[in-house]
Amino acid sequence: MDNRTFTNRIIVLDTETTGLSPQDGHRIIEIGCVEMVKRRITGKRFHVYINPDRLIDAGAIAVHGISNEFLDDKPRFEQVLDDFLAFIKDAELVIHNAPFDVGFINHELSLLNKSLGKVEDYCKVFDSLAYARKKHPSQRNSLDALCKRYGVDNSQRGLHGALLDAEILAEVFLLMSGGQSSLLDNINTEGSKSTEKTAKYLHIDRQALKIINCTDEELTLHEEILSTIQKTSGQCLWPRTTSNDR
Repeated sequence: MDNRTFTNRIIVLDTETTGLSPQDGHRIIEIGCVEMVKRRITGKRFHVYINPDRLIDAGAIAVHGISNEFLDDKPRFEQVLDDFLAFIKDAELVIHNAPFDVGFINHELSLLNKSLGKVEDYCKVFDSLAYARKKHPSQRNSLDALCKRYGVDNSQRGLHGALLDAEILAEVFLLMSGGQSSLLDNINTEGSKSTEKTAKYLHIDRQALKIINCTDEELTLHEEILSTIQKTSGQCLWPRTTSNDR
């Protein structure tokens, strides 16, 4: 499991394509991105449909419902590239089954200019499917299965859509990684042990400790974390604050 620390800015990303493999000449036809900063969905999104200059496989149309005719007047990948790279640059991409989407994006970049490099040159990539499989071994971990497990409403997901799926994954991922102060901060701490061997005591004659009250923003974040714990575990041991507690 990845033990790096996530950046403050997370981009949850999904794509739709003309088929299953870029090696067979398939292309990206939709990109959807949702921004999160410090575990909060900011409302900033990046969403485009793309003309792939080729026909979409019938099997792919059955999955996402995007027709060839719909894409006729849409921009090509090179026309949206600068805005796309600006949106994801220096962020941490969270993608369900990341090798699929990253493979397609890197293929698009290679078709335009070999010097553009790969998406990994612009940002980090985290595979939420691989994480879900380690968190829930021997269980189904598709996005729909995770929605059911974490109580996320996916009733609008009759067909796949890049932006809708990114929005749903953002909610699922916040719940799946609940309890962390930042997304998967120091995620691989299961085996860590404290190096402290003796208890430390404060002297009885010490000066009184200064009380620093939390800010409204910190209190709101605290409430959100408690709600997440309650929703995922069904039992939160910490009491919720009330208006009298402020």
